[in-house]
Amino acid sequence: MEGGNSPNLQLQQLPLATAAVSVQPHTDSFSYKENLIGALLAIFGHLVISIALNLQKYSHIRLAGSKDPRAYFKTKTWWCGLVLLVLGELGVFSSYAFAPLSLIVPLSAVSVIASAIIGIIFIKEKWKPKDFLRRYVLSFVGCGLAIVGTYLLITFGPNSHEKMTGENITRHLVSWPFLLYMLVEIIVFCLLLYFYKEKKANYIVVILLLVALLGSMTVVTVKAVAGMIVVSIQGNLQLDYPIFYIMLVCMIATAIFQATFLAQASQLYDSSQIASTGYILSTTAAITAG
Repeated sequence: MEGGNSPNLQLQQLPLATAAVSVQPHTDSFSYKENLIGALLAIFGHLVISIALNLQKYSHIRLAGSKDPRAYFKTKTWWCGLVLLVLGELGVFSSYAFAPLSLIVPLSAVSVIASAIIGIIFIKEKWKPKDFLRRYVLSFVGCGLAIVGTYLLITFGPNSHEKMTGENITRHLVSWPFLLYMLVEIIVFCLLLYFYKEKKANYIVVILLLVALLGSMTVVTVKAVAGMIVVSIQGNLQLDYPIFYIMLVCMIATAIFQATFLAQASQLYDSSQIASTGYILSTTAAITAG
Protein backbone atom coordinates (compact mmCIF):
# COMPACT_ATOMS: atom_id res chain seq x y z
CA MET A 1 0.00 0.00 0.00
CA GLU A 2 2.75 2.43 0.89
CA GLY A 3 4.70 1.59 -2.25
CA GLY A 4 1.60 2.08 -4.41
CA ASN A 5 0.65 5.41 -2.87
CA SER A 6 4.08 7.05 -2.98
CA PRO A 7 4.12 7.75 -6.77
CA ASN A 8 0.69 9.41 -6.48
CA LEU A 9 1.93 11.59 -3.63
CA GLN A 10 4.95 12.59 -5.65
CA LEU A 11 2.77 13.48 -8.64
CA GLN A 12 0.48 15.54 -6.44
CA GLN A 13 3.39 17.46 -4.95
CA LEU A 14 5.06 18.15 -8.30
CA PRO A 15 2.67 20.91 -9.52
CA LEU A 16 2.96 22.66 -6.16
CA ALA A 17 6.73 22.71 -6.39
CA THR A 18 6.54 23.91 -9.99
CA ALA A 19 4.12 26.67 -9.02
CA ALA A 20 6.39 27.79 -6.19
CA VAL A 21 9.34 28.03 -8.57
CA SER A 22 7.35 29.99 -11.14
CA VAL A 23 6.27 32.65 -8.63
CA GLN A 24 9.79 33.74 -7.67
CA PRO A 25 10.85 35.26 -11.04
CA HIS A 26 7.65 37.32 -11.05
CA THR A 27 8.50 38.69 -7.60
CA ASP A 28 12.06 39.50 -8.65
CA SER A 29 10.77 41.19 -11.81
CA PHE A 30 8.31 43.25 -9.79
CA SER A 31 11.04 44.29 -7.34
CA TYR A 32 13.30 45.30 -10.22
CA LYS A 33 10.50 47.39 -11.76
CA GLU A 34 9.94 49.16 -8.43
CA ASN A 35 13.69 49.81 -8.14
CA LEU A 36 13.71 51.18 -11.68
CA ILE A 37 10.72 53.45 -11.04
CA GLY A 38 12.27 54.77 -7.83
CA ALA A 39 15.66 55.31 -9.47
CA LEU A 40 14.14 57.13 -12.47
CA LEU A 41 12.10 59.38 -10.17
CA ALA A 42 15.23 60.17 -8.13
CA ILE A 43 17.31 60.88 -11.25
CA PHE A 44 14.54 63.07 -12.69
CA GLY A 45 14.17 64.91 -9.38
CA HIS A 46 17.88 65.61 -9.01
CA LEU A 47 18.17 66.76 -12.65
CA VAL A 48 15.28 69.19 -12.20
CA ILE A 49 16.76 70.44 -8.91
CA SER A 50 20.09 71.13 -10.64
CA ILE A 51 18.34 73.07 -13.42
CA ALA A 52 16.33 75.00 -10.82
CA LEU A 53 19.36 75.99 -8.76
CA ASN A 54 21.26 77.10 -11.84
CA LEU A 55 18.26 79.14 -13.02
CA GLN A 56 18.19 80.93 -9.68
CA LYS A 57 21.96 81.42 -9.83
CA TYR A 58 21.60 82.84 -13.36
CA SER A 59 18.95 85.25 -12.07
CA HIS A 60 21.33 86.51 -9.36
CA ILE A 61 24.22 86.87 -11.85
CA ARG A 62 22.09 88.78 -14.38
CA LEU A 63 20.81 91.21 -11.75
CA ALA A 64 24.33 91.73 -10.35
CA GLY A 65 25.67 92.60 -13.80
CA SER A 66 22.95 95.09 -14.68
CA LYS A 67 21.39 98.24 -13.27
CA ASP A 68 18.05 96.53 -12.72
CA PRO A 69 16.74 97.76 -9.34
CA ARG A 70 14.41 94.79 -8.87
CA ALA A 71 14.99 92.26 -6.14
CA TYR A 72 15.77 88.70 -7.25
CA PHE A 73 12.41 87.36 -6.02
CA LYS A 74 10.61 89.74 -8.41
CA THR A 75 12.09 88.16 -11.54
CA LYS A 76 10.38 85.44 -13.62
CA THR A 77 13.61 83.45 -13.88
CA TRP A 78 13.94 83.09 -10.12
CA TRP A 79 10.29 82.02 -9.70
CA CYS A 80 10.63 79.55 -12.55
CA GLY A 81 13.61 78.07 -10.71
CA LEU A 82 11.59 77.88 -7.49
CA VAL A 83 8.73 76.02 -9.21
CA LEU A 84 11.20 73.55 -10.76
CA LEU A 85 12.88 73.15 -7.36
CA VAL A 86 9.56 72.12 -5.77
CA LEU A 87 8.86 69.74 -8.68
CA GLY A 88 12.29 68.14 -8.31
CA GLU A 89 11.90 67.71 -4.56
CA LEU A 90 8.52 66.03 -5.14
CA GLY A 91 10.19 63.61 -7.55
CA VAL A 92 12.89 62.71 -5.03
CA PHE A 93 10.27 62.41 -2.26
CA SER A 94 8.19 60.03 -4.40
CA SER A 95 11.21 57.86 -5.21
CA TYR A 96 11.58 56.84 -1.56
CA ALA A 97 8.17 55.12 -1.75
CA PHE A 98 9.37 52.69 -4.46
CA ALA A 99 13.00 51.80 -3.79
CA PRO A 100 15.25 51.12 -0.76
CA LEU A 101 17.21 53.95 0.83
CA SER A 102 20.52 52.30 -0.07
CA LEU A 103 19.57 52.68 -3.74
CA ILE A 104 18.02 56.17 -3.73
CA VAL A 105 20.45 58.11 -1.51
CA PRO A 106 23.63 57.64 -3.63
CA LEU A 107 21.73 58.85 -6.72
CA SER A 108 22.12 62.41 -5.44
CA ALA A 109 25.42 62.25 -7.34
CA VAL A 110 23.29 62.96 -10.42
CA SER A 111 22.78 66.49 -9.09
CA VAL A 112 26.55 67.01 -8.86
CA ILE A 113 27.04 65.78 -12.44
CA ALA A 114 24.21 67.88 -13.84
CA SER A 115 25.35 71.02 -12.01
CA ALA A 116 28.87 70.64 -13.42
CA ILE A 117 27.60 70.33 -17.00
CA ILE A 118 24.94 73.05 -16.72
CA GLY A 119 27.43 75.43 -15.12
CA ILE A 120 29.70 75.18 -18.18
CA ILE A 121 27.04 75.25 -20.92
CA PHE A 122 24.28 77.47 -19.53
CA ILE A 123 25.96 79.85 -17.10
CA LYS A 124 29.26 79.77 -19.09
CA GLU A 125 31.49 79.59 -16.06
CA LYS A 126 34.99 80.78 -16.93
CA TRP A 127 38.08 78.64 -16.51
CA LYS A 128 41.81 79.17 -16.85
CA PRO A 129 43.87 76.93 -19.16
CA LYS A 130 46.06 75.73 -16.30
CA ASP A 131 42.97 74.70 -14.36
CA PHE A 132 41.38 72.78 -17.25
CA LEU A 133 42.82 69.38 -16.30
CA ARG A 134 42.03 69.69 -12.61
CA ARG A 135 38.59 71.22 -12.91
CA TYR A 136 37.19 69.68 -16.08
CA VAL A 137 39.01 66.58 -17.32
CA LEU A 138 39.18 64.98 -13.88
CA SER A 139 35.68 66.23 -13.10
CA PHE A 140 34.24 64.53 -16.18
CA VAL A 141 36.16 61.34 -15.42
CA GLY A 142 34.51 61.42 -11.99
CA CYS A 143 31.13 62.06 -13.63
CA GLY A 144 31.66 59.09 -15.92
CA LEU A 145 32.47 56.83 -13.00
CA ALA A 146 29.39 58.12 -11.17
CA ILE A 147 27.21 57.27 -14.21
CA VAL A 148 28.64 53.75 -14.36
CA GLY A 149 28.13 53.37 -10.61
CA THR A 150 24.53 54.55 -10.97
CA TYR A 151 23.85 51.91 -13.63
CA LEU A 152 25.40 49.15 -11.50
CA LEU A 153 23.46 50.37 -8.46
CA ILE A 154 20.11 50.18 -10.27
CA THR A 155 20.89 46.82 -11.87
CA PHE A 156 22.33 45.01 -8.86
CA GLY A 157 20.87 47.05 -5.99
CA PRO A 158 18.88 45.53 -3.10
CA ASN A 159 15.38 44.28 -3.92
CA SER A 160 13.75 44.40 -0.49
CA HIS A 161 10.28 45.89 -0.89
CA GLU A 162 8.38 45.73 2.35
CA LYS A 163 5.09 47.63 2.52
CA MET A 164 5.43 50.75 4.63
CA THR A 165 2.38 50.16 6.81
CA GLY A 166 1.96 51.56 10.31
CA GLU A 167 2.48 48.12 11.86
CA ASN A 168 5.69 47.43 9.92
CA ILE A 169 7.19 50.84 10.68
CA THR A 170 6.38 50.57 14.39
CA ARG A 171 7.85 47.06 14.50
CA HIS A 172 11.11 48.27 12.97
CA LEU A 173 11.32 51.32 15.22
CA VAL A 174 11.19 49.22 18.39
CA SER A 175 13.60 46.55 17.10
CA TRP A 176 16.98 46.36 18.82
CA PRO A 177 19.13 47.21 15.73
CA PHE A 178 17.34 50.51 15.18
CA LEU A 179 17.23 51.34 18.90
CA LEU A 180 20.97 50.66 19.13
CA TYR A 181 21.62 52.83 16.08
CA MET A 182 19.51 55.64 17.55
CA LEU A 183 21.37 55.45 20.88
CA VAL A 184 24.76 55.67 19.15
CA GLU A 185 23.57 58.50 16.90
CA ILE A 186 22.17 60.54 19.81
CA ILE A 187 25.40 60.15 21.81
CA VAL A 188 27.60 61.12 18.84
CA PHE A 189 25.31 64.04 17.94
CA CYS A 190 25.36 65.40 21.52
CA LEU A 191 29.16 65.14 21.67
CA LEU A 192 29.58 66.93 18.33
CA LEU A 193 27.09 69.60 19.33
CA TYR A 194 28.96 70.15 22.62
CA PHE A 195 32.31 70.61 20.84
CA TYR A 196 30.70 72.83 18.21
CA LYS A 197 28.83 75.12 20.62
CA GLU A 198 30.97 75.09 23.76
CA LYS A 199 34.48 74.46 22.42
CA LYS A 200 33.96 76.50 19.23
CA ALA A 201 35.12 73.60 17.06
CA ASN A 202 33.97 75.13 13.77
CA TYR A 203 35.60 72.47 11.63
CA ILE A 204 33.83 71.54 8.40
CA VAL A 205 33.78 67.84 9.34
CA VAL A 206 32.11 68.59 12.68
CA ILE A 207 29.38 70.76 11.14
CA LEU A 208 28.70 68.40 8.25
CA LEU A 209 28.65 65.38 10.55
CA LEU A 210 25.85 67.11 12.46
CA VAL A 211 24.08 67.63 9.13
CA ALA A 212 24.67 64.01 8.10
CA LEU A 213 23.30 62.58 11.36
CA LEU A 214 20.19 64.74 11.05
CA GLY A 215 19.94 63.82 7.38
CA SER A 216 19.99 60.10 8.15
CA MET A 217 16.85 60.58 10.23
CA THR A 218 15.31 62.78 7.54
CA VAL A 219 15.60 60.09 4.86
CA VAL A 220 14.24 57.42 7.22
CA THR A 221 11.21 59.55 8.05
CA VAL A 222 10.75 60.51 4.38
CA LYS A 223 10.79 56.82 3.47
CA ALA A 224 8.15 56.10 6.11
CA VAL A 225 5.90 59.06 5.21
CA ALA A 226 6.14 58.52 1.44
CA GLY A 227 5.58 54.77 1.81
CA MET A 228 2.51 55.22 4.03
CA ILE A 229 1.03 57.75 1.60
CA VAL A 230 1.47 55.33 -1.32
CA VAL A 231 -0.10 52.46 0.65
CA SER A 232 -3.01 54.77 1.54
CA ILE A 233 -3.49 55.69 -2.13
CA GLN A 234 -3.56 51.98 -2.97
CA GLY A 235 -6.59 51.59 -0.69
CA ASN A 236 -5.13 50.62 2.69
CA LEU A 237 -5.49 53.83 4.72
CA GLN A 238 -2.47 54.56 6.93
CA LEU A 239 -3.10 58.19 7.85
CA ASP A 240 -5.01 57.24 10.99
CA TYR A 241 -1.87 55.75 12.58
CA PRO A 242 -0.12 58.08 15.10
CA ILE A 243 3.27 56.92 13.77
CA PHE A 244 2.54 58.74 10.47
CA TYR A 245 2.30 62.12 12.20
CA ILE A 246 5.30 61.36 14.41
CA MET A 247 7.37 60.64 11.29
CA LEU A 248 6.01 63.77 9.58
CA VAL A 249 6.98 66.04 12.49
CA CYS A 250 10.45 64.44 12.73
CA MET A 251 10.93 64.86 8.97
CA ILE A 252 10.14 68.58 9.08
CA ALA A 253 12.17 69.23 12.26
CA THR A 254 15.31 67.45 11.07
CA ALA A 255 15.11 69.16 7.67
CA ILE A 256 14.91 72.60 9.31
CA PHE A 257 17.90 71.92 11.61
CA GLN A 258 19.88 70.59 8.64
CA ALA A 259 19.26 73.83 6.76
CA THR A 260 20.40 75.81 9.83
CA PHE A 261 23.72 73.97 10.12
CA LEU A 262 24.29 74.14 6.35
CA ALA A 263 23.74 77.91 6.43
CA GLN A 264 26.37 78.19 9.17
CA ALA A 265 28.78 76.02 7.18
CA SER A 266 28.26 78.12 4.03
CA GLN A 267 29.41 81.22 5.97
CA LEU A 268 32.72 79.59 6.87
CA TYR A 269 33.66 77.34 3.91
CA ASP A 270 33.47 77.20 0.11
CA SER A 271 30.47 75.55 -1.49
CA SER A 272 32.69 73.03 -3.30
CA GLN A 273 34.12 71.80 0.02
CA ILE A 274 30.65 71.59 1.56
CA ALA A 275 29.21 69.72 -1.44
CA SER A 276 31.94 67.08 -1.65
CA THR A 277 32.43 66.47 2.08
CA GLY A 278 28.70 66.65 2.80
CA TYR A 279 27.86 64.17 0.04
CA ILE A 280 30.24 61.55 1.42
CA LEU A 281 29.16 61.94 5.06
CA SER A 282 25.43 62.23 4.34
CA THR A 283 25.37 59.26 1.99
CA THR A 284 27.23 57.05 4.46
CA ALA A 285 24.97 58.02 7.37
CA ALA A 286 21.76 57.67 5.36
CA ILE A 287 22.64 54.21 4.01
CA THR A 288 23.61 53.06 7.51
CA ALA A 289 20.29 54.28 8.92
CA GLY A 290 18.35 52.70 6.06
